[in-house]
Order: sequence, then structure tokens, then C-alpha cells
Amino acid sequence: MAQTTGHIRTFYDLKELNGEQGFVIAPFHSGSNKPIVLIQPDCLELEKLAATPCEPLNELDDAFEESNRDASKKEYTRKFHAFVQPLQEKEFDKLVLSRSTTLRREATFSPAAAFFRASKRYTHSYVYLCYTPQTGMWLGSTPEIILSGEQGSWSTTALAGTQSLQQGELPINWDSKNKKEQQLVASYIRRQLQTLHIQPTEKGPYAVRAGELAHLKTDFHFALQETNSLGDMLKLLHPTPAVCGLPKEKAYRFILSQEGYDRSYYSGFIGNLNPSGRTDLYVNLRCMHIGKERLTLYAGGGLLPTSKLADEWNETEKKLQTMLAITNN
Repeated sequence: MAQTTGHIRTFYDLKELNGEQGFVIAPFHSGSNKPIVLIQPDCLELEKLAATPCEPLNELDDAFEESNRDASKKEYTRKFHAFVQPLQEKEFDKLVLSRSTTLRREATFSPAAAFFRASKRYTHSYVYLCYTPQTGMWLGSTPEIILSGEQGSWSTTALAGTQSLQQGELPINWDSKNKKEQQLVASYIRRQLQTLHIQPTEKGPYAVRAGELAHLKTDFHFALQETNSLGDMLKLLHPTPAVCGLPKEKAYRFILSQEGYDRSYYSGFIGNLNPSGRTDLYVNLRCMHIGKERLTLYAGGGLLPTSKLADEWNETEKKLQTMLAITNN
């Protein structure tokens, strides 16, 4: 899928997506160098991509440059305590602390080959490979829908809580921290929908697989007759507490000022937007930016007042493995 003619459109407020149609990649926080990008494809060539999986993608000019530095465990520890303290002082109900790590891009690395490996490996997730001059190249695998539907039938999800699979199977038991984390996200989704006078039907929470990890998920289904204001709904939902925190706006500002690096398009959202057809938009969770010389991988985890440093660090390590497993490194 590609746009070969015309200009790629950019926006800086999600409300500007009202009535728009195309493939969207939106950052965690939009700004002058991190716009919301709308691709309006005019060709689909899946067979050609499969036949030549690396050359066209490797030759793309990458105007996007990452300036982030890796968060060492020492740096993560400092940030962890800076995040947990206001949680324990009850300034926040939840905060999400994320980090990035950078790998040297091997000469043999093929973005398209990595995409095909991810598609085969992560069958329970939405897998994408996306390039624009504004965003650079991104590859990701995500199980979390932020908005999906067509005609009058729509849905969103609350996805939170993380643990490893148990001998390849979904875990049955979840501790109180993971249950609480998921409940906070579900309550937020419910409240946000109710502000639009939407009374959703719910399914969950139940365990779902994402790579070698499991999460707790609640589905929200609802009718939506007016679809020309999807940008308004996205602005209401994004960023969810699954990637940000609660209270939303206060947590959003805290993360932007205290996390110490630019999340870029990690923890934003990506996918197809079509108010008159099918929309499938996903939170950009397990992902990496593919630069000319390096790969930048991202992961995060939800913190509560009872969070333990070792557990949270290990959770980010496991999440990073999702993308690491499909590289040549």
C-alpha cells in the first residue's frame, strides 16, 4: 500500500481527522517535528513487495532522525523512583514509564523481511511496516485496538496488566497489581464513552496473547451512527491510561516533562481510518524505528504505588524482546 502522487497530509490536532480517510500514524504527543500523518494510498502491490522484500525499502530517504539515548538500568531506576513517589503521595492513580534501546543496524537487516517474520510470529497482533518522510520507517506488532468498526458497529479495548505465558499457555491467575491496572484502564474507557452518551456492552476482562506475553483485555462494543467525528472520539480516548496514566491530562504533562526522552510515534496509534467504510486503529505498542544505521526499540509499563523496580524493569525487557526477536541482532 503506497501513496505515489500528491502530498502526504499532516495535522497537529486529532480533531482535524474528522471526516478524513486514509492510513494514519499519530505520535504520543504531536508537535512541529512529530505531526499526525495521513497517507492516502493510490496503489496496492503486495505481490511485488513479497518478490523484492528489501531493496525498495532500504533505499528510501530517511529525513527522520532519532536523538534519543538509551535508558540504562541506572537511569531507569532514577526515573522509576521519580514516578513512584507521586503515585505513593496519591497525586496519580497510575503512570506509565517507558524507555528505548538502540541497536546497530546490521548490513543484512531487511525491514520487509523483519515484517514478514513478525507477521508469521505474531499472529494474534496487528503487524505493520510504515514509512513516510515525516515519520521515518516504523515496524510494529500491537494487540491493542483504540478504535475499530464500520457502519453502526464499533469497538475499543482496555488492555493492561502483563505477565509471561506459562509453558506457552495463557495464565489463569493474575495478581492484584495487574488486575488493578487493567481495571483503571477499563474504567477510563467507560467514562470517556459515557461523556459521548454511549453506553457500551462489555466483554472481559480476559487474558489475551501478544507475542510471548499475556495481557488482560476488556472489549467495549457500541453503536455509532455519526462517523464524521471520529477525530473527536480519538482525541477523547488518546492517550489511554494503558500508555499514559490517570488523571489523564496531569499524567500526560508529567510524562512529557519527567520521562526524559521523546516517545515519538511509540504509544501513539496507527492504522486505517475510514468514516464511510472500515476503520481499524491500533495503539502503537511493541515497535521500533528503523534508521539508516540503527534500530530504536521501545517498551513501557504501567506503574502503581505498589510497583516493584525489578518487576517493572524485567517487564520492559520482555516487551523489548518482541521486536528484538525479529531483527538480525
